[in-house]
Parts: sequence; structure tokens; C-alpha cells
Amino acid sequence: MEYTGIVMVKIPNSFLPERKYIISIFFDELLGLDYEIEFKECDEKDYRIILENKKELIIKDSFFSKLRDDKYLSKENLPLHPLQRANNQFIMDDDLPIIYGNENIKIAKDTITCGIDVFAGSFFMLSRWEEYVNKTRDEHNRFPAVASLAYENNFLDRPIVNEYVEMLWNMLKFLGMNQKRQKRKFELLLTHDVDRLYQWHSWRQVFRVMAGDILKRRNFNLAVSRKNDYTKINREEIKDPFDTFDWLMSQSESIGTKSHFYFMSDNTTNDSRYKIDETKAIELMKDIKKRGHIIGFHPGYSTYNNFKQWKREKDLLEKTFNMQMKEGRQHYMRFEVPNTWQIWDDGNMEVDSTCNYTDKEGFRCGTGNEFSAFNILTRKKLNLKERPLLYMDTNSLYGKKISDQTVIETNIKKLLDKSKKYSMKATILFHNSIFEKDTPNYKKIYERIIQTKY
Repeated sequence: MEYTGIVMVKIPNSFLPERKYIISIFFDELLGLDYEIEFKECDEKDYRIILENKKELIIKDSFFSKLRDDKYLSKENLPLHPLQRANNQFIMDDDLPIIYGNENIKIAKDTITCGIDVFAGSFFMLSRWEEYVNKTRDEHNRFPAVASLAYENNFLDRPIVNEYVEMLWNMLKFLGMNQKRQKRKFELLLTHDVDRLYQWHSWRQVFRVMAGDILKRRNFNLAVSRKNDYTKINREEIKDPFDTFDWLMSQSESIGTKSHFYFMSDNTTNDSRYKIDETKAIELMKDIKKRGHIIGFHPGYSTYNNFKQWKREKDLLEKTFNMQMKEGRQHYMRFEVPNTWQIWDDGNMEVDSTCNYTDKEGFRCGTGNEFSAFNILTRKKLNLKERPLLYMDTNSLYGKKISDQTVIETNIKKLLDKSKKYSMKATILFHNSIFEKDTPNYKKIYERIIQTKY
């Protein structure tokens, strides 16, 4: 019997903020289905999804039901690995990692019972509570990719949350679901953190870099070329190497999209090397706005857990540019669960796009889709949306020097292919300052991404 009614989702009467959050992510934000939540008695432990035709999908609760109270933020509750893997008729990719639960699946006449706890696994990835209990950090107090469950179990390059969503959707369709899910499409989203407006400030700086070219790199020709270039820049015969803004906007316009430029306002050692109110910055902002591209906020090094400093920088940027900031990304990718999200939410920002690792590219949150952030300490869903970053130019340079264009393109292509397969946004970051003599391949790589979208 076909139907067009509301899906009833019955959930155990425990960990309600967490359960309601992840159900809303699945049914509202990612699938776009009409649903209602009903709370069950405490002795019932599993999720029961009931269709109007009375058929049921039971998702075995392998996480929240096993906890004694409303506390899960400890290392003992992290998934045990190596993870189990599953293969069944409902998954889109082979060898699906199981964060919580088991591969058992039972199909009866009117019921499917699934042993993979897709809700707990997705909550684990989206809330990033793993980073709260695992205290591993790098020299900038950032949680590294190599410490993550996804990296250790070889699925950082897979949008596992989307894989779980597709599995659930396929089981619902098998049971007779007749609602139409919301349509999504692949979108390449181009972002540029403006850490520096220009490379050269003075002859003193040029000579200092030239000395490094000769003494450290043993590259006399490169040193001479820098001298010649700076002479031409002063004569306005060529642009400064970091002045790639016109080119970046033209690249985006050639495929009918917009560039997102994230500006800084704090002129300190670890932050920008320009003043936001200098003529070049003001004129650049006007040009970006005139051409219809997007301006956002790039808070400084020390702001990721300091709301006072974060707000001071945002207020200065908004006052200088005479516009309200709605999106952006933290400098140095410094991010602290859940404080950074809460700062952005308290600051009335709509979208953060910080969630990428610096040491590896991939799906840090298990998806490329925008999703509502969740504060694991206040246990509240935030108004802020996270737009995960899948790749940034320096991912390929972290701890090494990759000059092989093919290697870099292969890494990017893998992420874009996954994004296309699951109809996601693919947010990538190329700094305006990356297209210089030390990284000669990046301009070709960027043009290839733009021209082909792979």
C-alpha cells in the first residue's frame, strides 16, 4: 500500500538532546522527510521507525542504551578498533565501517532489524566529541587527523555519515517508503583565506628572502628572479605574487560560481600582515562586492577559544567594511570542541568552515554537507551551521614538499568524486598567496579543478 504520511520515529527516553539532534540531522537536514518523534518507555532500548503502512525499521541502539547515566564524554566510550565492516544490499560502498553496533541485519515480512547504530556513529562524527576526550594535540593545540578514529581505520576519505544516511534511506524504501527525499546536487565551493595581501613590503624583505634562496636553497637564479620581480612590481609592470584576487574571481566566474574571501582584521605576528583599513584592503573589498563575490571573517590565531578577542576582531572588520559578516573560518584551522562553535553561534554567525585537518585532507565530520552544530557540554543544537572543509592547499605541503602535480590532483579528485556520488557540497581552500614561485604547480592544479570540476 502506498502512502504519503508522516514517519513516526520512536526513541528511548534517555539522552533526549543527543537523540533528537541526530534524528533531526537525518530526517530533516539531510533527507528532508516529514516525521514525528515519540518517546518510548525506559525499558525499550532501540530506535523504531514506523511507516504509515505499519512496517518498521528497528535500529539497534549500541551506544546510548549501554551508558548508565547521561554522561558519555570519556575515553572509555570511544569506539573499539579496528572497526568491524559490513556488506549488505542497502549500502552504496563496500566494506562499510561500523563505528557502533555490528553487521547483523534481519529482514522479515514487515520489519528490518539493523545492527549498525547509524545514529550513534553519525553523532560521533558530527559532534566531534572524539576530540574532546582525546587530548592529543599538535604544536598549535589542534587535534590532528592521525589521532582520529577515521584515519586510524582508513575512512577519512569517505563521507561515512552520508553512507549511513543512504543505508537508512534504502531500508526505508525497501519497506515501502513513499515520501520523496529532498534533492541535492554536487556543488564546488571555492574559498580563499586572505592571510596576506602581498608578498613584498620592502627591499629589506626581498634581500632577506634572496639570502635564503642562495644560502639555504642554493638557488641563485630564484634569488635573481625575486629581485627582478620586485623591481617590476614597483614600476607597476607586474602584480605582486599574492595579488591573485582578480584571477581567482575570473576563474570562479568562468564556471558561474562565486569565490568566498575571508579577511582578517588583527595585524599581529601570527595573523595578517596587512591593516584592514589600508587603501589596498578597502579597494579590494569594493571590487569583490562589485563583482558579486562573498566576503567573510577569518578570526586570528588566539580567537578560537577567546570570545572577547574574536568579537573585537569581527566588530572591527564589520565597521571597516560596513557590512555584516555571516560566514568564515578560523586562522591556522585552530578549533576546540565545543567552544569554537559556541563562540561563532554567540557571535551571530551563520556558517563556520573550519573543520578540516591540517595534516590530512578528508571528511573530518564524516560529510561535506552543511549541518547544524551541537554543543556537547550544554547539550544544545546551535543555530550555527558547519560547512566542512574537505581540502586546503597546504594539506599537500604538511611536513613535506610535494611537487608532483599528479599526486595532489589525485587526492583532490578522490574527495570530489565522493562529493559527486553523494550530491554534496565540496568546499576547498586555496589561499591567494599559494600561487607563487615556491609552489609552481598550484596554478595549473587550480585551473584544472575549475575547468573540469573533475
